[in-house]
Amino acid sequence: MADNLGSVTGAPHLPPGFTDTFTSTFVDVGGVRLHAVVGGGGRPLLLVHGWPQTWYAWRMIMPALARDFRVVAVDQRGIGLSDKPAEGYDTATLANDLAGLMDALGHQRFALYGTDVGMPIAYALAADHRDRVDRLVVSEAPLPGISDSPALFQKPVLNARLWHLMFNQLPAEVNEALVRDREDVFFGAELDASAGTAKLPSSAVQYYIDMLRSEKDALRGSFGFYRAFWTTSDQNVQRMAQKLTIPVLAIGGKESTAGTVAVTMNKVAENVQGLVVPAAHWVAEQAPDEILAALTAFLEPYRA
Repeated sequence: MADNLGSVTGAPHLPPGFTDTFTSTFVDVGGVRLHAVVGGGGRPLLLVHGWPQTWYAWRMIMPALARDFRVVAVDQRGIGLSDKPAEGYDTATLANDLAGLMDALGHQRFALYGTDVGMPIAYALAADHRDRVDRLVVSEAPLPGISDSPALFQKPVLNARLWHLMFNQLPAEVNEALVRDREDVFFGAELDASAGTAKLPSSAVQYYIDMLRSEKDALRGSFGFYRAFWTTSDQNVQRMAQKLTIPVLAIGGKESTAGTVAVTMNKVAENVQGLVVPAAHWVAEQAPDEILAALTAFLEPYRA
């Protein structure tokens, strides 16, 4: 069962005003302790962040969503305040983590939104646990094994956004050794490059960097998803044999993936709506009003 630590270790990690509605919660799931920020009333909505973010990526839309939904914004295995084991970063395992989290919180069925690396995790959760997810929202990512791979050589602006896909797969003695004590350089550049013309606030960038340098296993956890990329790819090839039948909303940022998210999801789902919002990659932080409006409309049949 969930252990509510909002008044102990959780509260310092919540933005001002959040403690009135949300609590910081830790849940043991199959030997891994996951952290989530939970609050609001109504039917459950699980939010799965991207890389190199944490649950904090959703902070600008969570208060409004909590008026209609029981919002669960999780830190994935290896990220933020969640445990950082050496193994288990393929999307089948990550999806099982989240199914266990929702079990522990008492939610058999729920709506789901995953962005960036949260998109393939959310797809795996919807595909592997088809009796659990009522509606799926995804944004700003490819699906390993399904989407076309980007070309090796790119124009500088795209190279700055994509080179981490290969770098993050390298062994610890290479990428972790190069990034350790230089987290501000590496992650700062990544967050900046994918922000396009509307940069994230320096306070948000610093928050993510501070979390990534906060403990010795944070870098390993951050790179875990990418090191399991090819295992996830093989899993997705099997998943796509049976398309999703639930409604899917596929969102892209105008300065980033745009309509390609819907193209990708049409390969794996039968009922896909596409949407492009005025943002680059960090859509929930760069276009919160548009994301909130889209979620409100898409989830209305689920909320009713």
